[in-house]
Amino acid sequence: MSEQSPSNPLTTPTTPAAVLWDLDGTLVNTEPYWMTAETELVAEHGLTWTYQDGLTLVGRPLLESASLIAAHGVPLSPEEIVERLVGRMVEHLHDAVPWQPGARELLAGLRDAGIPCALVTMSYRVLAEAVVEAVPEGTFRAVVCGDEVTHGKPHPEPYLRAAEQLGVDPAACVAVEDSRPGIASALASGARTVGVQVVVPVEPAPGLTRVASLDQLDVRTLGRIAAGETLDLLEAAAG
Repeated sequence: MSEQSPSNPLTTPTTPAAVLWDLDGTLVNTEPYWMTAETELVAEHGLTWTYQDGLTLVGRPLLESASLIAAHGVPLSPEEIVERLVGRMVEHLHDAVPWQPGARELLAGLRDAGIPCALVTMSYRVLAEAVVEAVPEGTFRAVVCGDEVTHGKPHPEPYLRAAEQLGVDPAACVAVEDSRPGIASALASGARTVGVQVVVPVEPAPGLTRVASLDQLDVRTLGRIAAGETLDLLEAAAG
């Protein structure tokens, strides 16, 4: 579908057809919650789970992460591990959604500009809905979750499906990610991609914009990225 399709009349050459958002680590600071839940579960079985162990799971599909925890020695099936971790995360999110700096303001700016957003996450729908319920209705016009795709990140399917649900060309979208699997998924989908360095390093890559925080992004900057610019605001922040 072209950028000028009737289903997306606001699109111009410098306006994203949509902004596609990763959830964990990118919009909300849930990675510490995940690592705590993992550490608690592993400790129940007399084992140790380090921060570095937790880093290896960032951005992975939940069942894949659970398989690695099982391989670490936890005597539960991957499905049981996912159930335990998700239940703990739901408790955290119902207490409070830990938004990343600048996240709510940027979502509000996109909503005011009429630019649709989608949530593209490897978390399960029960977790995604806890975040969707914490923002004004219509903030996310599509939600793609890890328990609803055949191939998780780094495969492009999640981002391709989000663009399909919105009725837009993925190449006309901007995707915002924080993990290596997520960035790989977004780039493979053809979306203009922003990597936010939060927990894991965001290495330079062709066509990848890098930022240190969502505070460095606004609607205009996303428009520049949609138009084809590749920015390195991570280096600017370090300097």
